[in-house]
Amino acid sequence: MNAVHVERPKNADLPALVFIHGASGNLLDQLVAFRARLEGRAEMLFVDRPGHGYSERGGPQNTVPSGQADAIARLMEKRGIKKAIIVGHSFGGAITAAFGLRHPDKTEGLLFLAPATHPWPGGIDWYYHVATVPVIGWLFNHAIVVPLGLRRLERGTLNVFRPNPRPADYIEKTGPSLVLRPRTFHNNAADFKRLLAYVKEQSRLYSQITAPTVIITGDRDEIVWEHLHSRGLARDIAGSELITIRGVGHKPDYLATDVAIAAMEKIAGKPHDLQAAARRAEERLVAPLRDPAVQIQPSLMPGALHRV
Repeated sequence: MNAVHVERPKNADLPALVFIHGASGNLLDQLVAFRARLEGRAEMLFVDRPGHGYSERGGPQNTVPSGQADAIARLMEKRGIKKAIIVGHSFGGAITAAFGLRHPDKTEGLLFLAPATHPWPGGIDWYYHVATVPVIGWLFNHAIVVPLGLRRLERGTLNVFRPNPRPADYIEKTGPSLVLRPRTFHNNAADFKRLLAYVKEQSRLYSQITAPTVIITGDRDEIVWEHLHSRGLARDIAGSELITIRGVGHKPDYLATDVAIAAMEKIAGKPHDLQAAARRAEERLVAPLRDPAVQIQPSLMPGALHRV
């Protein structure tokens, strides 16, 4: 497994932090959002999930979140991390929940950011089905995915941030085009195809999670519906705290990084009013919209669970 390991600084005031990215992504997505803001405060491990970024896929167990959670737990052992706050965005939320269930001894706490954790109505995009079909899928992944994906990369990343503005340098810094490589695209599609059946079964077990838990979501998320996933987690995990930030879409990790860090601090035992932090974030996000010179470009790709 490929990872960026930031060793524990001498004056750390937070537990170790393990970051799990979502679908169609790699470790740079969370690294760009959090590393600079947390430098000098904690040991950090940013992971390329099995079969994504520059990590090998491993065995068939890694096609489901539980197997990927186990792989991350083994990586923590290799890097000498005994216990950590597990931070999962989007698809990474299903893996974070699996980690809390399967490795409570390694779990300092759980932080879910716009998580995908519960069953949803409908299915997934057609190209994920095609990508995993024998022979036809190989041809599709090698001949069609790269040119089609590169054309859709701009509007696809805009859609992930919708209705909020995407950082101008997001594509340059986070390398989302890595998912267009044939083997990686196949792995990403396989993850998607198995997710719905997986969460139908596993979401029944979330009540067994005992670690301190915070869930941060936006009320404008059109990728992973907060009323199903985030509210479902808050219902299922006793003692968890749900923070809903008005006007935010699928990327609270970028739009409300300060709220996410405050949640890490609260999980670590520091007193924080996270609801008040969310209201301050809303005020900050609304302020630029009051300026008539600021124009937000909308996405052209509506729909739910396109990228989780």
